[in-house]
Amino acid sequence: MRRFTFRTGIRWKIASAIAAVAALVVVALSLVVHSGARTSMLDSAREVQLDRVQFIARNVEAGRKPPMGAKLNDPDLPAELREKAKSGRRGTYIQEPRRGLPEVWAAVPLGNGQVLSLHTTFKDSAKLVRDLDRALVVGSMTAVVAGAAFGVLIGGQISRRLRKAAAAAQRVAHGDPDVRVRDAVGGVVRDETDDLARAVDAMADALQQRLEAERRVTADIAHELRTPVTGLLTAAELLPPGRPTELVLDRARAMRALVEDVLEVARLDSASERAELQDLALGEFVGRRVAAQMPEATVRIVADEIVSTDPRRLERILGNLLANAARYGRPPVQVDVEGRVVRVRDHGPGFPEALLREGPSRFRTGSTDRAGGGHGLGLTIAEGQARVLGARLTFRNVAAPGGSDQEGSAAGAVAVLWLPEHAPTTTGSFPIVRLPE
Repeated sequence: MRRFTFRTGIRWKIASAIAAVAALVVVALSLVVHSGARTSMLDSAREVQLDRVQFIARNVEAGRKPPMGAKLNDPDLPAELREKAKSGRRGTYIQEPRRGLPEVWAAVPLGNGQVLSLHTTFKDSAKLVRDLDRALVVGSMTAVVAGAAFGVLIGGQISRRLRKAAAAAQRVAHGDPDVRVRDAVGGVVRDETDDLARAVDAMADALQQRLEAERRVTADIAHELRTPVTGLLTAAELLPPGRPTELVLDRARAMRALVEDVLEVARLDSASERAELQDLALGEFVGRRVAAQMPEATVRIVADEIVSTDPRRLERILGNLLANAARYGRPPVQVDVEGRVVRVRDHGPGFPEALLREGPSRFRTGSTDRAGGGHGLGLTIAEGQARVLGARLTFRNVAAPGGSDQEGSAAGAVAVLWLPEHAPTTTGSFPIVRLPE
């Protein structure tokens, strides 16, 4: 069962984290400020209420009538405050109903044993508390938004640096030896991205040196084998006619072809090959080459176009694709030319899955359903020659009518050569290849 994954950018993760921390901080501070302000206002209201009731008590003891709001022996006086006043002490009390505003009570004992009390609602102070809460909400929202915006800015900078590093690493993976991830990242600030870039550069340099050493060894071995193999082939041609002579000649020719292919792969890997450009009609060129190499193949020219390319390298690519179709596929083989695109299709079991995932690999001839002779260098050379032309070579399978989920259900292999709009220069500068949607 496929596991669901949620993908998001690092800038939004950082922004979300900062916004969440800011929200927690402002909520905590708002609660503290709200509680402290309310407690302070209630304490102030207690003191004011107690001063008022003491002033009224002095007037009452002087024989004056208590003003409106002040009462003697009020039956609604809270029991706790009544007991305190009867014991001869003055006091205050906050009564908070389930609904409505709190009430502030104050009571003092009189000399004749009566209790004078006064109570008012926490109306004016409550309005101040609500205004304070409103200001805290606005301030909290502002702080969260500002924190998120700050997180987006910081995360955006980190994300841009990581994207630059990823793009440079992709170019290194595609075989550009001059790219340095650290230079691509740039910037004045030094952080973990620079450490990652330096590590990738060091790894790329080490791999490049190893590949170059392997290429030189392969090229040297193939070059040293060329002379004895040529001598062996010449000597075999001097043998008397017969079946043993044919077998020796066949194996000698196969060995010479292998040595030449290995040398060509080594030259392509060195990135020193340059295209010799000529203008030619692609459809006409492909038709003549296919007719010469595989007369039984069908050529269909949908749209012809004049292209600037290297005819020798283009012929090499086309020849390898046709040879691969003849060796591993089944007839009929169809070649289509549409503008700058050349398709070669057979009706065999299709390309192996490893080739579709990873591309051509030398000395890997595919799975058992495409077994046969060869050394797996044909498509490798075709891809390398396409790279010299600034073109791109892609591979796919055509699904059989019954579906492509079962083994052996492919109805053919299709190799597609995409020639660029602008050919590479003789100095090796390659254009950006734009593939159609």
